[in-house]
Amino acid sequence: MVPVVELRGGIPFGAALGLSRWQALVAGVAGNMLPTPFIVVYIRRIFLWMRGRFPRLRRVVDSLERKASSKGRTVLRYQYLGLFILVAIPLPGTGAWTGALVAAFLNLRLKKALPAILLGVITAGLIMTFLTHTVSLAFLG
Repeated sequence: MVPVVELRGGIPFGAALGLSRWQALVAGVAGNMLPTPFIVVYIRRIFLWMRGRFPRLRRVVDSLERKASSKGRTVLRYQYLGLFILVAIPLPGTGAWTGALVAAFLNLRLKKALPAILLGVITAGLIMTFLTHTVSLAFLG
């Protein structure tokens, strides 16, 4: 449940702690998805509250909104498929939390956005599990 690295860091970290690949995958997906519905539903209100209450955080909020806007262009073109692809690509700056932020700012319905985000998280998790397992085999034998 760490922003930016999300399950991209959680799965290798779980494997390094001795979890099986499937335990690390399930923990990564669960931890990644836990805050997602809350982000989709409440983030715009939270940002509004932060701007009014903490003017010093305005830059952070503006930056997050710009990020959502730039990522949202792709999602807007393909809607829920675009949201799935954004979340499924296991690169920094993509993932469930970014997908949830984009969904919120594009006013996508939670009922439809959440399955797209979940499928993207599972896909990214499977990719990261495969990469973690492959790299560990290559280096640890």
